[in-house]
Amino acid sequence: MSFDVDVTKRLGDSEIACRFEAADGLTVLFGPSGVGKTSVLNMIAGLLRPDAGHVRVAGETLFDAASGTELPPERRGAGYVFQEPRLFPHLRVRANLLYGATIAERLDETTELLGIGHLLDRWPRSLSGGEARRVAIGRALLAEPRFLLLDEPLSSLDRARREEIMGLIERLRDNVGLPVLMVTHDAAEAERLGTRIVSL
Repeated sequence: MSFDVDVTKRLGDSEIACRFEAADGLTVLFGPSGVGKTSVLNMIAGLLRPDAGHVRVAGETLFDAASGTELPPERRGAGYVFQEPRLFPHLRVRANLLYGATIAERLDETTELLGIGHLLDRWPRSLSGGEARRVAIGRALLAEPRFLLLDEPLSSLDRARREEIMGLIERLRDNVGLPVLMVTHDAAEAERLGTRIVSL
């Protein structure tokens, strides 16, 4: 199994509890806003510590409350694309893509896959929402992750940009060979993109 997740976490008056197993492909965490989907991603990435349970990806234990195992975020191998692209405003697109890259030689391959080669000399402030999302995904891929976490990658985009990014995610799902976990509250997105859907 690529993902074996069983976590609980109390946040204020609410408790988040999520358990699922999923093989390779694209797994969607689906549910209404505020149910804890992003918190589950953060627990998998190591940005939020579960109160109990475990997180295993591709057979490796990233967190296990019972044994005390807890890998720091930088050792988990997650490529995390947040709701907002979070590009460095003082770096051009090329430098943003190469920030944290482990194999700079893959830049051409990645920019071709994402259709962003023409953006390399642009500043982040000059990008459209869809362009910025593609750059953020490219930066995550160039870090050679073991798995991808996509948090509402289609939010705040107009219809044309949403269709563009959905097509990109389909190519990632079908061609890149990484297990992907994506958060959405949109049923049409979940049905179109998900190899499997986990409902929260």
